[in-house]
Amino acid sequence: MVSSEIFFNPSDLPSPFKYQTLFESLPKIEEPFYKTGRKPVSRNCLLRASIYKALRRLATLSDLTFELNNNPTLSKALGFNPLLPAPSLERFSSFLHDLPNETLQSVHHILVKKLINADVMTGEILAMDSCPIVVTLKENNLKTSLKDRFDKTQIPDGDADARLGIMIHYLNPFQKKVRYFWGYRNHILSDTATELPIWEITRPANVHENKIAKSMMQDAKKALNLKINAVIGDANYDTEDLLNFIIKDLEAQAIIPRNPRNLPSKGYQIKGDKIICAAGLSMYRRGKMRPKRTGILYQQYSCPIHYDPQIRQQYIVCPNLHPKFFKGKGCNVLIRIEPSIREQMDYGTIDFKELYNKRSSVERVFSRLLSIAMQNPTVRGLQAIRNHVTIAHIAVLLIALTAYQSGHKDKIRFVKSFVPNFMT
Repeated sequence: MVSSEIFFNPSDLPSPFKYQTLFESLPKIEEPFYKTGRKPVSRNCLLRASIYKALRRLATLSDLTFELNNNPTLSKALGFNPLLPAPSLERFSSFLHDLPNETLQSVHHILVKKLINADVMTGEILAMDSCPIVVTLKENNLKTSLKDRFDKTQIPDGDADARLGIMIHYLNPFQKKVRYFWGYRNHILSDTATELPIWEITRPANVHENKIAKSMMQDAKKALNLKINAVIGDANYDTEDLLNFIIKDLEAQAIIPRNPRNLPSKGYQIKGDKIICAAGLSMYRRGKMRPKRTGILYQQYSCPIHYDPQIRQQYIVCPNLHPKFFKGKGCNVLIRIEPSIREQMDYGTIDFKELYNKRSSVERVFSRLLSIAMQNPTVRGLQAIRNHVTIAHIAVLLIALTAYQSGHKDKIRFVKSFVPNFMT
């Protein structure tokens, strides 16, 4: 008898029937119709295979095609013909690059609606945050020798859609380390009670979180008919426009701490109707102004030595030798006239603090997404990265729905272990 070399033990492979049961809850996507060309591979089969890759934490698309070619029963469970070779690497790559992300988002939304209708999640208390998606580029590889690798004006040749972003690490308490990277960011709204993602969107890394948070909540509320009672976010979301939207439009609590950058500048005192600068001089009152960036009405006060002729006769330079006196036209203070929405927020209350403590749930959501290789994309380009990330979200929601439907309500977050350990 001729012996054949076995590269792995077939008993170590996951049961294909478990995955067949898992994908029964997966909504189907529309298959395109082509009159000419080679016979297309089913998009639904490619989607199931991509979810399988995420749950099995396979590093590359090559690993996926290898496993499908060497496990015909699994290939059949995913919908492929086991008598034919598995789809090529190019087929999977084309699927991620060419499929409109809206198609996958529709699957994502259906899964969320099913979980809401089953009372698994409510979406009453949402947490928002973002996660960096670092692309495999030579600019991100610190072992390569490159000049100006983090110059935001020099777009990488390997990915024209990637943009420069930052990651902040707290190696020690109150000591942060900033790291630059080229890539994208995945922005999400998550349900704090179940720690499941409700809404997600991927943008280039240079798009700030507070720029898209409002549109995310608007779209999620409209598409999913959510009744939002509170929205939790870190200090990066502390903007006047976003707070107004949450409190007035959504009629929800805004559990967002004050950003130190938004606090009034120090170095002056208010005495009656006068503003006293750090040098002890009454500042010169100028006109009112409404900056386009904030849209808020301010009263402007400036250095009296520069703007008040009488004070200029008494002082040649600033008595306090303030650096701004020599580099510009002295100190400038903006006193807000219109009331701030922040005055309606109870930052120091126990209720505020208890709700803000739930913000850590979104970190655990990202932890599970990253555990299924969301942060290690094998493709490049915004379209492909979006699909890669959305498939990771779909995998998490599919596990949660299947766990609930199979009577394992306490296992809805068991992303890595539910299929092999709890499905029969």
